[in-house]
This record gives sequence, C-alpha cells and structure tokens, in this order.
Amino acid sequence: MDILNSLIGGIAVAVTPLNLALAVFGCFAGTLIGALPGLGPVNGVAILIPVAFAMKLEPSSALIMLSCIYYGCMYGGRISSIMLNIPGDEPAIMTTLDGYPMARRGQAAKALGISAVASFVGATVATLGLTFFAPLLAKAAIHFGPADYFALYVMAFATIGGVTGVNPFKTLLAAMIGLLLASVGLDPGTGTARFTFGSFHLYDGFDPIVAIVGLFAVSEIIMYFESHALSGAGPVKLGRTLPRLREVFEGFGASIRGALIGFVCGVLPGAGASLGAFVSYSTEKQLNDKNGTFGTGDPRGIAAPEAGNNAASGGALIPMLTLGVPGSGTTAVMLALLVSLNIQPGPLLFERQPDLVWGLIAALYLANVVLLLLNIPMVGIFTRLLSLPQWFLMPVVVMVSFIGIYSISHSTFDLFVMIGFGLLGYALRKFDISLVPVVLGLLLGADMENNLRRALSISGGDFNILLQSPIALAIYAFTALMLAFSFGIAMRRRGPRSAK
Repeated sequence: MDILNSLIGGIAVAVTPLNLALAVFGCFAGTLIGALPGLGPVNGVAILIPVAFAMKLEPSSALIMLSCIYYGCMYGGRISSIMLNIPGDEPAIMTTLDGYPMARRGQAAKALGISAVASFVGATVATLGLTFFAPLLAKAAIHFGPADYFALYVMAFATIGGVTGVNPFKTLLAAMIGLLLASVGLDPGTGTARFTFGSFHLYDGFDPIVAIVGLFAVSEIIMYFESHALSGAGPVKLGRTLPRLREVFEGFGASIRGALIGFVCGVLPGAGASLGAFVSYSTEKQLNDKNGTFGTGDPRGIAAPEAGNNAASGGALIPMLTLGVPGSGTTAVMLALLVSLNIQPGPLLFERQPDLVWGLIAALYLANVVLLLLNIPMVGIFTRLLSLPQWFLMPVVVMVSFIGIYSISHSTFDLFVMIGFGLLGYALRKFDISLVPVVLGLLLGADMENNLRRALSISGGDFNILLQSPIALAIYAFTALMLAFSFGIAMRRRGPRSAK
C-alpha cells in the first residue's frame, strides 16, 4: 500500500506542465538520437546533460528529461537496425538479424511495428520491476557497512563492461585509468593536493560532466572526422508507413519472455542491455526456431531482443538508485548528473527525496505510452532522419557540447579539459578500450576511497575487516563468478582467432 501511495505522489510530480513537457521532449529527442547510427543512449544523454544545467532545471525535472531520453534512445536504436542494417547502438545488433531481412522483403512497416510494441512491453516490465523491487533493495541496503560498500564498488569496477566487453583485461585497465583520474584534487583526509601540477583549477578534481561530454561527445566527433562518413547501403524503402494491428502483435509472446530475461540481466551490475538482447534472442531461438526461420526475417527474432534490451535498460536504473552503483553505461552518465546536483543515490534516497524517485518512476510509465504513440504513427518521420547528412549533424553536436559546458561554469579551463578528455576518449576507442569503466572510476573512486578509510578507521588499520562481513563475502563471491564468466568468454573468443 505504501508503494501505491508513493506512486500516486510521484504521478502528481510527473504531470506538472514542465515535467510533462520535458518527458515528451525527452521521448522525441531520444528516439531521434537513437535512430542515428553510432550515437546511442550514452552519447545522447551525455550530450544533453549540459542542456539540463543550462536550463537550470530542478533535479527531478532534469532526471525525468534524461531518463526519457534514455528510454527514447532504446526505442530509436531499432530504426536504423531495420532500415539500414546498421545498429543505432550495441543492444540493437541482435535486431538486425531478422529486422533487416524483413525490411528487404518489403515488410519494413511490420518490422518497425513489432519492434515498437516489443520495446513497450520490455520497458513496461522494467518499470513495474523498478516500482516494486527497488524499494525492497533500498531497505536491504540500509544494513550495508563501509566494508560492504567497498566490496560493492569492487564488484562494480570488476563487472561493468566485463560481461559484454570483448576484452575484460582492457575493461579493468580502463577502470584503473578512471580511478587514477578520480585521485586528482585535494586528499579528503589530509587536504594535501594530489596530481594537480600546481593548478588551482584541479583542487576540486575533474568535473564529471565535463569529463563525460569530452569522453563521449568530443571523441565521437573526432572519430567522425577520421572516417568522414558512415559506410553501408542506403535505407530500404519504407512502403506502407502504418502496420496492420494484427501484425504488431505477432511476436507478443516472445516480447514477454524477452522482457523477463532482459530485466534480470539489467539488474546485474555490468550486464546491461547488450546482454539482455543477446540472451533474449538466443533463448527465443532455442525455444522456437524449429524450422530455421530465425535470421531470415522471423518476427519473434525482432520482438525478443527489442523487449530484452529495453527491459534491461530499465532494470539498470535499480542498482543506480538503490545502491549508487550504475548498472549500465548510460546510468553511469546519469549518476554523474545526480552527483553534480549534490544528490547521493543509495538506500536513503527513497526516504530523503521520495518526490524525485517516485516522480521519475511515474514519468517512466508516461514515457512508455508516449513512446508507443510516437513510434508507430511517426515512423515515416524518423526514417527520413536517416538521410540527414552527417556533415550537418556533427557541427550541431559540437555547438551543443561547447555551449552547454561553458554555461555550467563559465570557465574556459573546463573547455580545454573537455577537449583533453575528448582526445583521451579517442585514443582509448582506437585501442578498443571501453569508456564506461573510465567514467565509473571517475565517479565512484572518491566514494570507494572514503569507505575504505572508514572501514580501516573502525578496525584500527586492520585490513581483515574487509573480509569479515557476510554481505561483503557474498559480494566478493559474486564478483569472482562474474569475472570468471567474462574471462571465459574472452578466452573462447580468442581461441578461434588464434587457430586461424
């Protein structure tokens, strides 16, 4: 009953004119960004965070807008996958397997309709899980001590990107780089300047927002100038713009199964939407591909991964809100927004700022409906966006990034820092090193250090305290299991290559 009363209070927050307008804007902008190949939800949210600061939005309004952009990007990623055979983001890779063959057969509208309904089912299941599961996890997390939180941060660094990353060694290297960047500034215990090189600008460390916009948006621009343009064939003809009602429900059963699988994957730290889409598609294929139709244009091959990746995206919000540990790359960027607004996600967030949390959850229910209404009738508009030349789009991204960052602090030094992080992001991407662990290290490094110091202060400097809590031991065991799984996958992938 408490949950329902809290949700009613959240609806009152979400339906205010400003928040409702921001939710609709976020859904529309997110779908547009998601439809453009290569940008994806991480870049989309990172680019528009400065806009939220420039508009001087309240924390609840900013979080609603960016969460709706996040959901919209997950919806929009399917459009270029089906029409161009180019995934809008990594989770949409599985959608290309059956979506593009259907589009080539003249069934593009049907494929887009099925994927829209599947995305709605997945996002709705995730939001329901967020409503009922997140408060329970928050109550359990209140019993965490400093040693338990330190173990939790170890798990976050060890598992984020490890399951879905190609090379877990590079993932751990990226996390170490992030931790090194987090150590810049004044030592929290002694007040001694660390790695500031005499610059007073670095006494507070690196601003996470400046770093994120540089790592993602600026490096994306540099990558574009290097490649000049995306390769690949043009979009197939859409033909009929509205699918028939019976067509969009052909993969409904696969959507339900994919949503449940994807939600579980999303709640696991480091798994994220890519794993949700992959496991959902693989499971559906094993259950129902009796005639070998998967990969040739089977509607269930679209519905399962789309429901899976959208459910995983919503599930990733749970560890971010309740534990302060992001479950995906995009939620890591959203965590930076909360930290910059002096809001500390964790088990007490539901008690101290219920309007923010429940307003967000209520807005996500509204966003799912808005996205469904947008993505079926307006498919023609979104697909025409794919013909927008990249030479026109990229200068807009540059303009938004620089104006947004300057509007936050009015500091030219931050602009140079942003460019520096952009060059770092470009170098890491050239070596196929994920940027998400760098962001995670930069965001959580200070909290990890503080919890380690608190634990050692309690024990009088005895490191055994880190292994005395049953909660911490359980977290370490889960971390070891996830690491073994990710390294096993990496070794299996490298085996066939070395054999060649």
